Amino acid sequence: MNEENKMSKNVLIIGCGDIGVRVARLVQQTGSKISGLARSEGSAERLRAFGIEPVMGNLDDAASLTDLPTAGKLVFYFASPPGGGPVDGRMRKFCQAVDSGQLPSKVVYISTSGVYGDCGGEWVTEETAINPQTSRAQRRADAEAILQEWGRVHDVPVVVLRVTGIYGPGRLPLARIQQGHPILREEESPPTNRIYADDLAAVCVRAAEKAMAGDIFNVSDGQPGTMTQFFNAVSDLLGLSRLPQVDMAEAKKVMNPMMLSYLTETRRMNNRKMVEQLGVTLMYPDIESGLKNIAAQLDQPNMGYLGSVEH
Repeated sequence: MNEENKMSKNVLIIGCGDIGVRVARLVQQTGSKISGLARSEGSAERLRAFGIEPVMGNLDDAASLTDLPTAGKLVFYFASPPGGGPVDGRMRKFCQAVDSGQLPSKVVYISTSGVYGDCGGEWVTEETAINPQTSRAQRRADAEAILQEWGRVHDVPVVVLRVTGIYGPGRLPLARIQQGHPILREEESPPTNRIYADDLAAVCVRAAEKAMAGDIFNVSDGQPGTMTQFFNAVSDLLGLSRLPQVDMAEAKKVMNPMMLSYLTETRRMNNRKMVEQLGVTLMYPDIESGLKNIAAQLDQPNMGYLGSVEH
């Protein structure tokens, strides 16, 4: 496959949460028909509200996936693995359900930069060997491997996006700030990486249009900061008190394992391949521009600010 792809007129989104809806809005502008996997009638109603046709199915129930309408469609797979262990059972069920008569035209999968493990703060490219050290990252690495092998066997192009911490409207750590959980001292805070939610959605669409079979892309704004800088900036944005700071010895006593993993597995994500090969121009190329855009929306109704800090 040496030619640039055009957007498929039929798109299926699996895992149609915040990023899935943002992608759907972009794809709808091309006139494509979009469907999304829904595990309940409540989920189905939510998808309809966004102009997405629901397809009933549950990634935890293989029997519900037997008639999954994937034939000839562009599939965005954004579903997270189930909790526990090193294996992504949901990805395995998906691959087992899609037989030779229902092959999609391409699959774009959102993984995590966590598959690289601890790189001691060094710059990481797509050529860096993965070394997942948490079960969460191991499940993502398992999903990558299962999907890539399935793609090779069935001659379906698979593209993997290794995504850093996502932020944006609805994706800020308000609860943690309001509860006053401490953060690491600025002097000890290691590099972390981010991408604005709308930029991630745009990268997903560009990957669908331009990426080739087997492509892997680091998805980041390319401007690493620190977790402490990020929390301070969000606190200032929302007019809240900055969080207390503790040293690493104290952090190991008071922080939960997930937060500690973000502070002890450090890397700087190189996004050159994403920018050059996909022709991406980021709308929010750094934290300052991203938070400025969020601030501009603060007066709009129904804006939420709970969110993830995963990287």
